[in-house]
Amino acid sequence: MSLELTFRAERLPLRAPFRISRGVKTHAEVVVAELGDGGALGRGECVPYPRYGETVESVTAQLAAAAVRLARGEPARSVVAGLAPGAARNAVDCALWDLEARRDGRSAAERLGRERLRSLPTAVTISLDSPEAMAAAARDAAGSPLLKVKLDEVDPAERLAAVAEAAPGARLILDPNESWTPQILRAMAGPVSRLDVAMVEQPLPADDDAALEGLSFPAPICADEAVHTRADLPAAAARYQMVNVKLDKAGGLTEALAMAQAAKAMGLGVLAGCMVSSSLSIAPALWIGALADACDLDGPWWLTEDRPGGCRIENGVIYPPQAGFWGEPGPRP
Repeated sequence: MSLELTFRAERLPLRAPFRISRGVKTHAEVVVAELGDGGALGRGECVPYPRYGETVESVTAQLAAAAVRLARGEPARSVVAGLAPGAARNAVDCALWDLEARRDGRSAAERLGRERLRSLPTAVTISLDSPEAMAAAARDAAGSPLLKVKLDEVDPAERLAAVAEAAPGARLILDPNESWTPQILRAMAGPVSRLDVAMVEQPLPADDDAALEGLSFPAPICADEAVHTRADLPAAAARYQMVNVKLDKAGGLTEALAMAQAAKAMGLGVLAGCMVSSSLSIAPALWIGALADACDLDGPWWLTEDRPGGCRIENGVIYPPQAGFWGEPGPRP
């Protein structure tokens, strides 16, 4: 059966600048894929990420090539599997999950043998800024029990202390996004040991993380940029205690589910992560969150306006989208 794959790039304004060690963004650049069989229509969304060599243009070129194969009647799952892990494959894979749910009348929850999700705890991100601005953001998010704190190599202890003082009841995830050196990491052991730190995410560059092997540190070290798919897990297990599973890295819900299960079987903790994106990206990622030890799925919280019927985030809890939004039969909200 031939399928029609269409796609478009969208630029979604953010409520505030989102700054990490690599730079700042004021919009989320996403690509939406729609996959139809002449009756039902499935949707998926991805975020091309320059750190991984992706652009909107490179992702849409991959989708255009996939569209030709699908129009020829090649099996959809084979076409998806033929794409490289990354954003383009994520968009098509999630669109296919949605299409199959609508065409077959079986929700993603039913296919996974699960009940429909009610809610999940999620981290709320504190963007990198001055200590004073980060403290103000932490006070605004003080009702959230888990805060993700973006840091870089400049005064990380001072910024961390400011956030911790402003939100004394919150657990913290520290995320330097590859910006630390082994020396900074060792220097941060003291401050981390005195606070309720759930994990430190990708402190060292993914291609220069040998110093993590055998490291004794007061909080788990979580791989993000260093781990994309199941193939990366064996090498990561020697240096990390947790892995961040993201659909845009793994190349869709199918691989992300397998990756999360494989990581847990290896004794690694799982963080369900996301890019800054709309609820169309987050809806399938909630199923990784259901398997994970912790969730960082606040992407839509950063948008000025999310998609109609999307997820709701309040006080560190994410509520799934309205019925029919993604992965369920029936009309869209």
